[in-house]
Amino acid sequence: MRRVGLTGGIATGKSKVGGVLRGCGVSVLDADQAARVVVARGQPLLDQIAAHFGAEVLLADGALNRRRLREVILANPSARRDLDAMTHPAIWALLEAQLRALADGGTPIAVVEAALMVEAGWHRHFDALLVATCPEVEQVRRVMIRDRVSREGAHAVLEAQLPNRDKVALADAVIDTYGPVELLPDKVRVAWVQLARGLPAASSCG
Repeated sequence: MRRVGLTGGIATGKSKVGGVLRGCGVSVLDADQAARVVVARGQPLLDQIAAHFGAEVLLADGALNRRRLREVILANPSARRDLDAMTHPAIWALLEAQLRALADGGTPIAVVEAALMVEAGWHRHFDALLVATCPEVEQVRRVMIRDRVSREGAHAVLEAQLPNRDKVALADAVIDTYGPVELLPDKVRVAWVQLARGLPAASSCG
């Protein structure tokens, strides 16, 4: 089975790209969903996170307080590194298990969508890398709307991530998501055809 990584900085539209691919019948796994599974209530990893960062990162019902944890790691780069070191192995193990299940079922190609794919080094485990991008000013605008934060807050979120240009430099195909949303499916198909030149099994989204 061929593997394609899908990534991009925050608010670059990678999830919308993943949605278009799903609509084309492509199997797309979501690292964010895998992350939710490994830190769900009752999971050992959640206990480890609470022990390391304190009970303040838990909600009253014992679930992870994502907003508070995000505030903690934005304020402290070393805290982000600690969290990544704790969570990335578990997330990748779950994704690998899901990919193996798809391969065993005869799926010819699968996509994994992950914001931190390059930062975590996961891109090395894929046959091709697809990167969603848009102008930084548009990223900031989207983050401000989505997360209800100030312009300064949005910039802080972007600065905590690897610059998108560094991800684009590693890409086998790039999708600029800026512009009318109705144009996105055609952009995705063009990029997918570009990937298909090296991945014969990737022709299902034409």
